[in-house]
Amino acid sequence: MILRRAATALASVLLLAAAPATTAPDDLSLVNPELRPMARVILQAQRKGNSFTPPKLGALPAGVEERQAPGSRGHPAVPVYVVNAGTAAGSPRGAIYYVHGGGFIGGDARENLSSLKSMAARLNCVVVSVQYRLAPATRFPGPLEDAYAGLKWLHGNAASLGVDPARIVVLGESAGGGLAAMLTIAARDRGEVPVAYQALVYPMLDDRTGSSRPVPPHIGQLIWTAKSNRQGWQALLGREPGAASQPAGSVPARVANLKGLPPTFIEVGSIDLFAEEDIEFARRLVNAGVPTELLVVPGAFHGFQFIAPRAAVSQQFTAALDAALARALSPEKK
Repeated sequence: MILRRAATALASVLLLAAAPATTAPDDLSLVNPELRPMARVILQAQRKGNSFTPPKLGALPAGVEERQAPGSRGHPAVPVYVVNAGTAAGSPRGAIYYVHGGGFIGGDARENLSSLKSMAARLNCVVVSVQYRLAPATRFPGPLEDAYAGLKWLHGNAASLGVDPARIVVLGESAGGGLAAMLTIAARDRGEVPVAYQALVYPMLDDRTGSSRPVPPHIGQLIWTAKSNRQGWQALLGREPGAASQPAGSVPARVANLKGLPPTFIEVGSIDLFAEEDIEFARRLVNAGVPTELLVVPGAFHGFQFIAPRAAVSQQFTAALDAALARALSPEKK
């Protein structure tokens, strides 16, 4: 999987924001049996209010370059980290533009560069990871403009990076998946930088989840809870989640028109807080004529494949994403 090395960091960010779970300690019947041992550990940590110190970041791995993308619409320049660039391999390759997770309030593009190197080698592509600014210090639209700036830079430098600009895929996980969805919508609307495909891993798409739209008690009890969700959206939006309206383009699930978006892959666990909103977003994409693939994993919670990467269900989840990305990056898809 692309982020095994970042598993501890991701869990740290999510548990820092997680509210104490209300489910009884033994009430894990809906969790996939392979994941139950880790689920018990997570519940105990949430109840104790455990906190974690984010890992210290060292030097960039070999083969990774830091570049600066000019800011979008008056915003400052944005660091991007480029993996596996170069034209020596022959024909231009596809590229993955990666948006990290962390609830809009945490995470760092540098945490998972070694894993992104493995992905680039595995899929024979270039990977660019964007260091967008975090909320609440930077509220919407700042993170979106940062992500847009990096994508525009990737398009503008495609030739020197050895990238085929017709095969640029946007990939995001959790809040990064939500930001990736915002980005592809903005790219469609602005008409400057086409996106060939988007892959959204349990994306954070709807501020109403857990606020104006309560969730069943067995949903969202592990890692990322309804309270976590309210905190993340509040930080990004600077206003109450679940309100009657939000700034245009800030919440993908509230965007009325989904026509013209790129082909989409979405995967989520059935007991992830985001399950319902992700399924609904996929349904709306299908109705809008967007080629869409949806994978819902029974008994899987948020971030499960990082926390239990050797479990068969995690490996299946990873393999499905890899297969979707490989298809999207293939020259035959042009």
